[in-house]
Amino acid sequence: MQEGSLHYIVTAISFVGIFGGGFISGGKGKHKGWLIGGVTGTAYSFIILLFQYLGYDELFSTEQVIYHVCYILICMMGGILGVNMNSNTRNSI
Repeated sequence: MQEGSLHYIVTAISFVGIFGGGFISGGKGKHKGWLIGGVTGTAYSFIILLFQYLGYDELFSTEQVIYHVCYILICMMGGILGVNMNSNTRNSI
């Protein structure tokens, strides 16, 4: 397996994981899932930025900024779905 092919696998796992984080946080928040998901995605990106800046003394590149904006958007979508799944379960009982 080449290092280039692992990049796509790691990116896919990151998107699934950040979507799951937004889904869980939105489900626990029970309202304003887009905001809760956005905060969760922003916190994730901020932790990665701190790790990269303090550990490697580098800021985000343009490609990384695009990835992290996508992470925040995916997390917002997960938060919206988490709120809607939670409210649908309560209404049917």
